[in-house]
Amino acid sequence: MSEQVLSKQTLSEKEAKLAKDLFNAYTTHKPLTEADYDGFVDTEEAAYRVQRQLTEDKNEAVGGYKVSLTSKQTQDMFDSDSPLYGAQLKSHFVKSPHTVEASEVMEPLAEVEMMFTAKEDLSANDSLEDLFHKTTVAPAVEVPDSRFSDWFPSLSKYMVMSDAAVGGYVVYGEEADTDKLFETTDDLAHVTCELFHDGKKLKDGASSEVLGNPLNSLQWLVKKLEDQGMPLKAGQRVSSGTFLLPESLTKGDWKATFDKGMGAVYLHVNR
Repeated sequence: MSEQVLSKQTLSEKEAKLAKDLFNAYTTHKPLTEADYDGFVDTEEAAYRVQRQLTEDKNEAVGGYKVSLTSKQTQDMFDSDSPLYGAQLKSHFVKSPHTVEASEVMEPLAEVEMMFTAKEDLSANDSLEDLFHKTTVAPAVEVPDSRFSDWFPSLSKYMVMSDAAVGGYVVYGEEADTDKLFETTDDLAHVTCELFHDGKKLKDGASSEVLGNPLNSLQWLVKKLEDQGMPLKAGQRVSSGTFLLPESLTKGDWKATFDKGMGAVYLHVNR
């Protein structure tokens, strides 16, 4: 179903209420309870309609997208057989080092990701090689956050979709042309990372967890968005999926380091 068709459809009463309540939770930081919305959205189309309304209500430019459920493990957690995406506000893509204030988040997590930025408009016809040449790449720590209480990992797939794929912030490091930092598209499948909190190593991660190669995630998103009538534009960013299972983002200093010359990302949490 195209975005043009979706945009002409009026939200059902329940969809409209969910979108309104999500926006209120977004602005007040008072979490919702999922059980109160049982049966409100039960299809992908309905969930993305709610997400689009929520995005419109935020009244700010979309800076790009985040892709979720890019590993078999996370898909199984949310009873899904494919990824999903969420629109991210321009102001929520922030450069490392960055401080996250308690007042900005509700129940945040930390994920280690690869972020792409489109150097030109991207197309559903683009091959991985095309995307390799049309993007920059940067290390990133995504901070997923939900408008629902006790959301991870129990929140239903359609509620995740409705809530902009539980988007919070994306903190990113130094950007480089993808085709200059890496020699081939396959090289992006062999990046590893380490995540630290207050100097203590928590876990390792690998880019192969992201649909085998983060470029596959980017390609999935480009096709999905174009199919819905809103192609990915030059300048938009994509947080492509986590290298590791998320950690609760607690007070203190966080660092994610990447090999293959990608560098590191730093964030401090005041809570």
